[in-house]
Amino acid sequence: MSNLTITIATRESRLAMWQAEHVQALLQRLGHQVSLLGMTTKGDQILDRSLSKVGGKGLFVKELEVALEEGRADLAVHSLKDVPMELPEGFSLACVMEREDPRDALVSNRFDTLESLPQGSVVGTSSLRRMALLRARRPDLKIEPLRGNLDTRLRKLDDGLYDAIVLAAAGLKRLGLGERIREIFEPAVMLPAAGQGALGIEVCTHRQDVMDALAPLAHQTTWLAVAAERAVSRAMGGSCSMPLAAFARLDGDILHIDAAWGDPEGVLELVCVQARARVTDLAGATALGERAAASLRAGVVAKGGSVLLSGESQGTP
Repeated sequence: MSNLTITIATRESRLAMWQAEHVQALLQRLGHQVSLLGMTTKGDQILDRSLSKVGGKGLFVKELEVALEEGRADLAVHSLKDVPMELPEGFSLACVMEREDPRDALVSNRFDTLESLPQGSVVGTSSLRRMALLRARRPDLKIEPLRGNLDTRLRKLDDGLYDAIVLAAAGLKRLGLGERIREIFEPAVMLPAAGQGALGIEVCTHRQDVMDALAPLAHQTTWLAVAAERAVSRAMGGSCSMPLAAFARLDGDILHIDAAWGDPEGVLELVCVQARARVTDLAGATALGERAAASLRAGVVAKGGSVLLSGESQGTP
């Protein structure tokens, strides 16, 4: 395989730049010439409203896709949980890299655990998934919106606007901020979002040369797990308007998946399902995720809920 000259499109937040620089270093080690194209996306600019109200997580990737389409960049590095379940025609998820810690973390300047937060404490998150899971455990807490990049969220906590905030452990660890973590939630306590902690690399479908260059960076175990998780979200119509969680892990050749649907208003009881199957390829992982989604959908209906009311028709994950 010949060495390429590659431009990586990336958001300009500190975490996104770390991720892009990580991929840049790995590709350079393989002999490629790699530069970065930093961009600001609409998702970075709109901070006064929740993503579910302004078009979903696809707002974080659209400008990067335009750069790929126009040939200004050859690939885009994303946090996989920000990547829509259905990519636009002409784009492919070419590589999923080894996962960092997929769990959620509690960050607080005064309290060590979720359980130690006093009644009525203000907890920051704009994730409907986290809202639903937090309310299921601590219905007495006051959950307030929290938007912005990682540094912005931490600054809002430090300014005293919140008693605690919930963030992805992976981002904190990648930026060397692991000491800010007070408690890491095991999946049994707070089930992660589909793809959380994994990096996905997007390319134009016709760029087989770039796909070949990325092949050594792919991590098959992670890819199988996140394929199942994303299949749950896709089958549920998973938009960011939906309080949905999915987490899979491979044990030998058995893939286990847990999925949960919650009511962000806390009216309906949390619905949780599990499934497992022998899986050796992406098609098998996807089929397992779809089976878990069917069970989850049935459970929601049995509890009197409606998946449609949770944003199935919104279209953007």
